[in-house]
Order: sequence, then C-alpha cells, then structure tokens
Amino acid sequence: MSDITEITRSSRRIPLVLKVALTAFVCVQVPFYWSAYGPTNFLYFCDIALFLTLASVLSEKRLPASMAAVGILLPQLVWVIDFVGGMFGHPVVGMTSYMFQESQPLYARAISLFHGWLPFLLLYVIYRQGYDRRALVAWTVLAWGLMLIAYFYLPPPPPPVNQPNLPVNVNYVYGISDDKPQEWMPPLAWLGVMLVGLPLVFFIPTHLLLSRLLGPAGQSHLQAVLP
Repeated sequence: MSDITEITRSSRRIPLVLKVALTAFVCVQVPFYWSAYGPTNFLYFCDIALFLTLASVLSEKRLPASMAAVGILLPQLVWVIDFVGGMFGHPVVGMTSYMFQESQPLYARAISLFHGWLPFLLLYVIYRQGYDRRALVAWTVLAWGLMLIAYFYLPPPPPPVNQPNLPVNVNYVYGISDDKPQEWMPPLAWLGVMLVGLPLVFFIPTHLLLSRLLGPAGQSHLQAVLP
C-alpha cells in the first residue's frame, strides 16, 4: 500500500524545469514591475495569483494554486479571449488593448503575457496535485482584504499626471474603468457589490467546477483517461 501511495505522489510531482522557469520569470517580473509601477502593483489579484502559483509549484502544496485558480481562472480566460480577438482586430471587451499599443515597450508587453498563460499553468498544476476545497474560503477572505486595502488606502482613478504609471483602481474597487470612478451608485455601494458579486459570479462557480473535475474523485477519473 505504501509503495502505491509513493508512486501516486511521485506521479504528481511538478517537473524541475517548470520550477526553474517559473522562478526565473518571477525574478524578472518583480523588479521590473516594482521599478515601473511601484510596490502597490503587487496587490492586484493576478500578481497575487502568480506568487501563489510559484509557492505551490515550489512546495508542491495544493492550497496556494487552488486559491489562485478560484480567484483568477475565469477572469484570466476572458483576458485570453479578448487578447486573441484583439490579434485579429476584434477585441471582445477591450481589457487587453494595452497589449497592442506601440507606446508600451515590447518587453513590458512580453512580461504581461503571463496573464495569458497563467490560467493554463494553474490547470496543469492542479491536475498534477489535485484541488484543495479549502481554497474558496481562503481566497475569498484574501480577496476581500485586498479590495478593502485598495479602496481605503490606494488612489482612485485617474492616475496623477506626474505619475502616469501609478496603479489606481486596483482590483476595480472604484469601477470598471481606470479613467474615472463609476457613477452608477455610491462608492461604498459599488464596493459592496464587488465584495458580494465576485464570489457569486467567479469564485463559487470556479470552486464547484474544480471540485467536480479535479478534486480527489474527479482527478482520479481524469487521470484514468488523460496522460
């Protein structure tokens, strides 16, 4: 029985080349983003998810990657769809328009491509390690904390003229645009909508899907039919 368990654990190990490659990427991304945008840029969900993914890949613990997947899998897939549409001149929502602006340095846009490959990497990591059902509560609490920090301590849009790269409207706590705050409802009401809406629209559906497909039972089924 112990031999079977050991073989199962070994089959789920993350390849060393992936650990080295992801670590190298983060070692490039962090100093560049810090210099270009400042430390508050790392409070975005996508950056936190990248760090959680790295932690999961290096430690081979399921919870960090599961949290990241709950938080960003669906939104980042929208990013991918919008980016592919933009490549053919038909963006879906326009959230990746900056990737096609020649005013943005090519190396900066190349680093930002992590938004496109991160969701697929997360699916691979969770496939190898399994999905941790504690992720829904853990990520939701973390996301609420990040949104409250962004709302009460970080600047609203637009960015100041003398600091055009300063992160504003982090995690969309002031609206869907970085040009100006939303005007549909009082600011605190919008924050409430975000605190309740993100779990209902994104986190819970992702959690249910991953639990079914990549939880212990679902993973066993998938591993029986996939390499």
